[in-house]
Amino acid sequence: MELFSRYVEESESERTMTPDPMTEQTLRDDLKYYFMSPCEKYRARRQLPWKLGVQILKIMMITTQLVVFGLNNQLVVSYKEENLMAFKSLFLKGYSGVDEDDYSLALYSKQSVYENLQYVVDQYAQFKQLSVGPVSYAEEDGEVLPMVICKEYYKRGSVEPSDESFDIDAQTETVCLTLDPKSAATWRKDNSSFFELDFYRLVNIEITFHLKGINLQTVRSHELPDCYTFDVMILFDNQCHSGKMKIFLDIAAVSSACKNWKISGTAQKNTHYLLIFDGFVIIICLTSAVLCTRSIVLAVKLLQRFSRFFAENYSRKVCEEDQREFLNGWYVLVIISDVMAIVGSILKMEIQAKNLTSYDVCSIFLGTSTLMVWVGVIRYLGYFQKYNVLILTMRAAFPKVLRFCCCAGMIYLGYTFCGWIVLGPYHEKFEGLSRVAECLFSLVNGDDMFPTFAEFQQKNALVWLFSRVYLYSFISLFIYMVLSLFIALITDSYETIKRHDFPMTDLRKFLNEQKDFLHYEENSESELEGSTFCCCRRIPKDDAVVLIS
Repeated sequence: MELFSRYVEESESERTMTPDPMTEQTLRDDLKYYFMSPCEKYRARRQLPWKLGVQILKIMMITTQLVVFGLNNQLVVSYKEENLMAFKSLFLKGYSGVDEDDYSLALYSKQSVYENLQYVVDQYAQFKQLSVGPVSYAEEDGEVLPMVICKEYYKRGSVEPSDESFDIDAQTETVCLTLDPKSAATWRKDNSSFFELDFYRLVNIEITFHLKGINLQTVRSHELPDCYTFDVMILFDNQCHSGKMKIFLDIAAVSSACKNWKISGTAQKNTHYLLIFDGFVIIICLTSAVLCTRSIVLAVKLLQRFSRFFAENYSRKVCEEDQREFLNGWYVLVIISDVMAIVGSILKMEIQAKNLTSYDVCSIFLGTSTLMVWVGVIRYLGYFQKYNVLILTMRAAFPKVLRFCCCAGMIYLGYTFCGWIVLGPYHEKFEGLSRVAECLFSLVNGDDMFPTFAEFQQKNALVWLFSRVYLYSFISLFIYMVLSLFIALITDSYETIKRHDFPMTDLRKFLNEQKDFLHYEENSESELEGSTFCCCRRIPKDDAVVLIS
């Protein structure tokens, strides 16, 4: 806001003090026209509301674009998730279909480890005969990419738990082997020594291999199928050396355009239609951005005229509250949403052309732009005082709420760190800082209270007692005090808005053709006093005059 004021003042200083040819009434008419709603502007000058028409068209087109992209993205996400589940069922022996905590499976005996290692190798060798989906081995230059098995272990070590003695070299080394599916039968015998594991030295065993698949389900939505490369990683994790070896299976799926394809029907034609539609979205967003930028430039020029008029006729400056009326934040929001929609549309076109695979990045841009576009609709409702209550209340309460949240946040952070360090070993919801913050936020909103109390283990009586004091004090403080005060701040702002308790600013007096402006000399005490009262908030006294910024 200071930069905005400085820009206006510098622009005024560059001009000579020649009289403005515009009369006072002309300036007042221009100001009234600027603050009119689109319908009022049409009735006043028969000027079509181009910006309103463009915004309505943009809302419909961007929402349609988002729905189409979202449906396609759901197919991609479901394809990856179902392939992950299929690989777990195929390569993990005894997998029940449900992960245990954050890992897929757990082993507790040496025999189980050997059996699962051998099971992975055997399943990989027979994969083409096992899988029901269009997935096969990845090839490069006509050769199948081999499976790679690496084991990491301490270089040297001896452990005697009964004697409470150990000798460990902390440095680790990694040994890897490769497996061609065609040589699986003889490979096992030729490398039998590789699987002679010293479990007290073993850190982990990592198995990686590459598969390729085609997502044929997109044919039903009249789009060209994508080809995928799955980088599968199976990790036998023994870092804890606790007698429990965890198995993790994860995939990295990368999509690309299929090299050799032939499809009949309307898939390719539909893709061309979507590209043309995305091109129209980009044109509409560019038009919207240009119109909003033009409105901002016109508002700056109008503010310069108004400031110069007050300086020449009343020897006073326009206060910050009146300047903010000209700096329309809705236009800035629309321009940002237009830029994000253009970027998202370009990414979407590249994805449809199979040049990019950044579905997540594209969805962020399109989703955020759609959110901003729909939030911007509130601007047009704000021209009516009864619908403008939400905007005015948020604007009036925001500074107080922000200061209040800074103070409450310090207490919240204190409880977060305390809960993590004390209760983390005894409750899964307090195992990490982010999980503690999320748990406490849920408690503030009254969610999941009893399970949080009930799941504390009573192995340590002191910690159990501390957990009760911790939870009772946090819930009492934040729900009964902090949250109530937070709501009270917003309610107080709302009541102030309803009472219309604020004096009118110079801009409102000028539009209402009032002449009771206080005259003062620059750098005098009256200037300071006048500017203080001038920048108080303004609330209109009737529905006919409402300034929207």
